[in-house]
Amino acid sequence: MLSSPGGHPLPRFSSSDAPRTPGRTVGELGEFGLIRELTARITPTPAVRIGPGDDAAVVAAPDRRVVASTDLLLEGRHFRRDWSTAYDVGRKAAAQNLADIAAMGAEPTALLLGLVVPAELPATWPTELMDGLHDECRVAGAAVVGGDLVRGDTITVAITALGDLQGREPVTRGGARPGDVVAVTGWLGWSAAGYTVLARGFRSPRAFVEAHRRPEPPYQAGPAAAGLGATAMTDVSDGLVADLGHIAEASKVRIDVRSAALDIPAQMSDIGQAVGVDPLQWVLTGGEDHAIVATFPPGTKLPARWSRIGEVLHPSAAPQVTVDGATWTGASGWDHFGD
Repeated sequence: MLSSPGGHPLPRFSSSDAPRTPGRTVGELGEFGLIRELTARITPTPAVRIGPGDDAAVVAAPDRRVVASTDLLLEGRHFRRDWSTAYDVGRKAAAQNLADIAAMGAEPTALLLGLVVPAELPATWPTELMDGLHDECRVAGAAVVGGDLVRGDTITVAITALGDLQGREPVTRGGARPGDVVAVTGWLGWSAAGYTVLARGFRSPRAFVEAHRRPEPPYQAGPAAAGLGATAMTDVSDGLVADLGHIAEASKVRIDVRSAALDIPAQMSDIGQAVGVDPLQWVLTGGEDHAIVATFPPGTKLPARWSRIGEVLHPSAAPQVTVDGATWTGASGWDHFGD
């Protein structure tokens, strides 16, 4: 069993006592039958005042501010059923949205699901997806509170995540200052290495393949960083260079990353050698690990799981990210409309 960067083991199929529908399709089960199957897998948390079954859910917001984020996963674009189970997709869909909440310094509280599925899809697929969503929410301390179900030609998973700041100020991308240190917690490059392995028809090393199928964001690190006085923060969804670039642009600074400070496990180096890829490229530009990267005032005592990887500088020209003092000339990360 993999353990998360935060040190917490991830549960697997904890919703095993939920009803199953072997051999039936979504069309045969029908809209309301499928809704019953999905909602049977939902476990509320104390923050959920009204869950599924009404016109809308009601989630407590003691802070009187709600942090919200949304994302889409499209079959063939963001996941493949021959690579990932429905449960994997559920874990991943929840993780990438809940990580956004944590990266604002907030505690995740709730998740809403919008699901488009073909009528001929086996009904076990959306129910196992819900198991994955439920289990990832449990890791983060959140709950699925409702959603919508529509028939369509291509499986599409739309997630909206909510969070509570609990009295803290949100940590945005725009607060980094020259002199701040740059630090990261979580894994970098693991998902990209796993994707490369899968793309070449292999299923091992398993740890990297699983990192691609089910990212493990360090959820508690976001609120903890806010408590330490983080000046800017984001999760690494598109690639370290790309996401630090968002901070550099919003903060009007230059961020320099020290490549020697980046962790490249020996097994990742072995994969890189086998496929002809410099593993540093995965660490710098591979996304979907959803590590947390933040800037802190100089002298901040960082917890053990944080690694200092660079510094914030005055921009020499336009805001940018450099690596070892030099402009990064390769691709900076994922771009939905790029080449």
